Amino acid sequence: MSDAGVEILERDVAYQGFFRIDRYRLRHRLYAGGWSGVLTREVFERGRTVGVLLYDPERDAVVLVEQFRLPAHLAGFSGWQVEIVAGIVDRDGEAEAAVALREAQEEAGLAIAGALVPVHRYMPSPGGSSEIIDLFCGRVDARGAGGIHGLAAEHEDIKVVVLAYREAMQRLKSDAIQNGPTVLALHWLAANRARLRRLWRPAP
Repeated sequence: MSDAGVEILERDVAYQGFFRIDRYRLRHRLYAGGWSGVLTREVFERGRTVGVLLYDPERDAVVLVEQFRLPAHLAGFSGWQVEIVAGIVDRDGEAEAAVALREAQEEAGLAIAGALVPVHRYMPSPGGSSEIIDLFCGRVDARGAGGIHGLAAEHEDIKVVVLAYREAMQRLKSDAIQNGPTVLALHWLAANRARLRRLWRPAP
């Protein structure tokens, strides 16, 4: 059904803190014809996010990061989540690829070589959040990768985790990876690894 079949009747900010929640009154067209009744819905305004899976084709390794996530802790998972590098688009006009390059340096201390490979653009929770994630894969040299990174001003405490491809897949299969974008990125890598290694083969 076309988005022309939506009428936003009212919108106000229900909460403004570290994030924002907006409240809407709306109605939409029905499959059977006519209009729905007036609905009230809250939307978590998460904004635009960029994630990048850092892969070293020569060493067949992925570079991930581990950091504390309060929602994971509250949900009964480990509060320290192993994830791909990610960040929010927080500058006007900033391209998603530029965010990926910046976050790779800030969170993992690594420079991405060459062009990023687009993976997916998707909404992780369209029933409750406006968040859009642009997911990429970037080529890195994992030699010497490690340490603690992040911006002190943002209280970031981020540990670099380098995993051989087979170990990363084992963690994925055993549900040790619990972060949605990371699960998606690793499944994508499993399906595209051979192509990436051909694409990123060292020059003779």
